[in-house]
Amino acid sequence: MKIIVPMAGRGSRLRPHTLTVPKPLIPIAGKPIVQRLVEDIAKVAGEKIEEVAFIIGDFGPEIEKSLLQIAEKLGAKGSIYYQNDPLGTAHAIKCAEDSMQGDVVIAFADTLFRADFQLDKNSDGVIWVKSVEDPSAFGVVKLDNYGFITDFVEKPQTFVSDLAIIGIYYFNSAEKLMNEINYIMDNNIKNGGEYQLTTALENLRAKGAKFTLGKVNDWMDCGNKNATVETNSKILEYEREEMLNYPQSAVIENSLIIQPCFIGENVKISNSKIGPGVSLGNNTVIVNSNIENSLIQENTRINHGNLSNSMIGNSAQYFGVSREISLGDYSVLDFLSK
Repeated sequence: MKIIVPMAGRGSRLRPHTLTVPKPLIPIAGKPIVQRLVEDIAKVAGEKIEEVAFIIGDFGPEIEKSLLQIAEKLGAKGSIYYQNDPLGTAHAIKCAEDSMQGDVVIAFADTLFRADFQLDKNSDGVIWVKSVEDPSAFGVVKLDNYGFITDFVEKPQTFVSDLAIIGIYYFNSAEKLMNEINYIMDNNIKNGGEYQLTTALENLRAKGAKFTLGKVNDWMDCGNKNATVETNSKILEYEREEMLNYPQSAVIENSLIIQPCFIGENVKISNSKIGPGVSLGNNTVIVNSNIENSLIQENTRINHGNLSNSMIGNSAQYFGVSREISLGDYSVLDFLSK
């Protein structure tokens, strides 16, 4: 099996944190979003992953190297493809056509999930869905009495279903999907000005393909700061037992750690209360602070911080007062020197 990961977008809603790092590589509880995504899919698939193909923008050689290492950790081949123009979800998959053979999972790298099902490989495909309150912002599916999908509808303005497609799909024949994607692109068939994957899925269904549902227990968004901080807290709770053991290089003095928390390598904490729901990246220093439900990246220093629902980037410095903040990489915010 192969995993195809479209991730060319920079994540503008998560700025300033995506100005230097693409959103799928932002660590959640110490691990990049895209790494968590492919590892979770590998668990659900229950079989050897042969290849992980990443569809990216102009992210640079260091980020490409990081992505290839994620594939290697799964024992899989890593491949890089480029989507230079944002022409839609079907176009993104078209960019990785050379890897579209056999059975594949396609996973758009802006979401995380929790699920306890196994793939139904007797169907033509499995579509991951979650019931949502406002389906008008999503592609949704309709079902027959036997649980098979009867319609794919992109962002319905009138109610047809509350089962939203979360952006993860299994296909037992990548070749059949590519035939439909090539057809809609060759014939310039667009929805909302873009080539949509749901159009290709609807064409496959109309030709007799049987698609079933993969329902998830939790669908976690990383679209903006608040959603990302909330997702970080949820992942920490799911992995509470794994977070109990701190690395030996961490130094914790005269401080209280309220689980669940992630503490990275060479973290130094003194005279502080940390947690619950806090991630501290490698080499970060926390002094005289009270931090809860926050995501702090690597090489950052916080002194006299009283933070909640906050997100601070890499190599940042915060010396300050009580507040909820979103501070990007290499930033300095100092309220103490005046």
